Amino acid sequence: MPLEIERKFLCTPAVLPLCQSGTLLVQGYLYTDANNTLRVRRAGDRAFLTWKGPKSGASREEIETEVPLSMGEALLADVPMHARIQKTRYRIEHAGAVWDLDVFGGAHDGLILAEIEMEHEDQFVVLPPWVGCEVTADQRYRNSRLATWARPDRLAA
Repeated sequence: MPLEIERKFLCTPAVLPLCQSGTLLVQGYLYTDANNTLRVRRAGDRAFLTWKGPKSGASREEIETEVPLSMGEALLADVPMHARIQKTRYRIEHAGAVWDLDVFGGAHDGLILAEIEMEHEDQFVVLPPWVGCEVTADQRYRNSRLATWARPDRLAA
């Protein structure tokens, strides 16, 4: 089964000048439990259905398939507006690696997360100067959590 291996970081606004051309993503979660996530995502004029299995370190099984846009829109319509995530994804190269940078809108406006996909968990990654705290293991920054909870950095202490 395909394996997704990625690390996730909070970012500073210093990265924003590098964000030139992005894709608007709108996603909602059809099912989520402690081990599984079923997501529908509209990415520009395309739609995808994605299953993600339990996380182990920075790895998890993932199956993603493109679906007709009309099907994606119908599934997304079943997810309440307040439980959707809206973000613009940019791809930024740094030190020979491509980072996915997500600039969130809506309820999470101002949140910037960067993800780097790797071939193995021990892979060396040169961190860009605009990344901050690593949140790979912080469940609060999983998109499925963000869809139903407030931003972790905006929760009352």
